[in-house]
Order: sequence, then C-alpha cells, then structure tokens
Amino acid sequence: MSGIEGKVVAVTGASGGIGEATALLLAERGARLVLGARRSERLAELVGRIEEAGGAAVQIRTDVTRREDLKALVALAVERFGRLDVLVGNAGVGTISPLDDLRVEEWDHMVDVNVKGVLHGIGAALPVFRAQGTGHFITTASTAAFRVVPAMAVYAGTKFAVRAICEGLRQEAGGALRVTTVSPGPIATDFAEASTNSRVRAEITAMRDRIAIPPDAIARAIAFAIEQPAEVDVNEIVVRPTAQA
Repeated sequence: MSGIEGKVVAVTGASGGIGEATALLLAERGARLVLGARRSERLAELVGRIEEAGGAAVQIRTDVTRREDLKALVALAVERFGRLDVLVGNAGVGTISPLDDLRVEEWDHMVDVNVKGVLHGIGAALPVFRAQGTGHFITTASTAAFRVVPAMAVYAGTKFAVRAICEGLRQEAGGALRVTTVSPGPIATDFAEASTNSRVRAEITAMRDRIAIPPDAIARAIAFAIEQPAEVDVNEIVVRPTAQA
C-alpha cells in the first residue's frame, strides 16, 4: 500500500498537460481525485478514463480566478469523499511577451491566474486542513521563479510570488500541514500557444520541440512529495530537462 492510496487529491488545471498527467498517475496509485479546470468536456473525458481503469474521480468546472470556484472544488471533495488530503494548485497561464508590447490585460490575467488563483486555493483549503489536523498544499511554479529572462518579466514575477507565498505558508503551517512547490522547466505541453507575440511563441515552441520533457515527469515529482510519511515535508522540487541551460 503506497502513501498515496486512498488519499483525496484535488487538482486544478486538470484538463491537460501536467494536471492531466498528475491525475492519471495518482489515480493509478489509488488516490481519489477531485478534478477542476475550465474545460468541462476535457474533464469529463478524463474522469471517464480514470473510472474505466477502476479509479475514483469527480469533476467540477473551476476557474481559479473565482474564489467561489475554489470553495466549490474543496466542498465537492468533502461532500464526496469526506475529506481533502492534498490540493495540487496547478492551474497557470503564460502569456509571454516583452514589456514594450504593453499587453497590460495579459499581465493582469497572469497575476489573476498564477498568483490570485494560488491564494484562492489556499483560502479554500486551509480551513479544511486546519479542521482535519492534516493536509498538503502542492503548487506548480516554474524554473522562471529562479531566473528572469527577456519577455518573461511578468510571468517570472508571478512565479517568484508563488514561491514566496508558499514559503510563507510553509513557515506558518505548523507541524501538521505540508507545503511543496514544484518548479518545472520546459514541458511538452501547449504552454507556448498562450503567447500572442508571434516571435516569442515561435521561440518557446522551438525550445519545447528541442528539449522539453513529458508532463508525467512532473506528475512523478508530485507523487513523490505526496507519498512521503506525514513527518516528512518535501518543500521544493525543481524538474528540468537535462539539456536546459
């Protein structure tokens, strides 16, 4: 019996990429999944795949910019499974562009999803974790949380903020709650498509096609953090392609 079997895990951004890979791996290892994303049809398909394989999963449309959506996600976990053991805050967006483009609405959207979305998840799950006396926050950051490069100033700023928030949460969590930040490098997903700057989009796509690693590499890192004994808190994991500079 693994340290994952039977745990109730909620995942945001679960309809594709890292979130989908994480849901499939954790379900395979016996977790009960509560899946949230904006693309309801993709969630329904994913739940069907998990159930066909003998797993347990439920879904709810979740926009992390809406506090009430995160509350509903957590409430669904408690309603269906009686508790919530892990919240994987994976939803994120990278509308990458140089600051000179002045795509201010896109900056705002990244802050809303990448920073406020994480805070909304903490706000929804923390009271439940405190009441249970146990719980685990796992948040997807980025290697951009460690290094800023041109065209990624705002995106990196949001990911630096995520690391800071999670470190503060870890220090305040006490002896009962665990806090993990997972920072991926280039992953083989549709991340690049969010950029509305054609040059930047082409550069990110080319880098992805050259060196990216599969989403299940991050899923395995998340599973590693979850399966540790309760007294072991894996705080930061950086997973990047071997070829990443």
